[in-house]
Amino acid sequence: MKKDFSVLLNKESRMKKRFGKAYVELIEGDITEMGTDAIVNAANARLKHGGGVAGAIVRKGGKIIQEESDVWVKAWGGEVSVGSVAITSGGSLSARYVIHAVGPRMGEGDEDAKLGKATLSSLRMADQHNLKSIAFPAISTGIFGYPMDRCAKVMLSTVVEYLKGDTGLEKVVFCLFGGDAFKIFKVTFTKLTD
Repeated sequence: MKKDFSVLLNKESRMKKRFGKAYVELIEGDITEMGTDAIVNAANARLKHGGGVAGAIVRKGGKIIQEESDVWVKAWGGEVSVGSVAITSGGSLSARYVIHAVGPRMGEGDEDAKLGKATLSSLRMADQHNLKSIAFPAISTGIFGYPMDRCAKVMLSTVVEYLKGDTGLEKVVFCLFGGDAFKIFKVTFTKLTD
């Protein structure tokens, strides 16, 4: 009998679980190296990609990413609202697209709902563009100060719930920077799916 749900532990820094036709994978690594159809950028509301994950994406992918982001910001009237997303090409990245998700700053209120919305908006944008794979970082956990354990719970539960619905996505990766982030996501994912 074929199971819809399988677990594969490749090594300490990798974990994969299948949900029907799609799977979620956790890896420790550099999101700018991901070969998924899209990577998600943890963006600020003005889509200015100077530091952190955003800065690394533009440095590696090229200035076209910032130029296309500026077009989005104009269309949104100066800034992209928290929980919303914009999409640009991937420039010279392996990923074809970058989905810029604006996450919440810790202390602004209703942070969990806003992070859930940013995650869901990213997944929906991927489906709108008929993408099969997407890679997420731990949104808002850098300078925005969002706790890693809460981020893991919100983002993972949002993705798992989304994959139960009608989606063309086949692969969702959480590309986590550093062993501590990976361990927190791994523990949360195990609790969430066992």
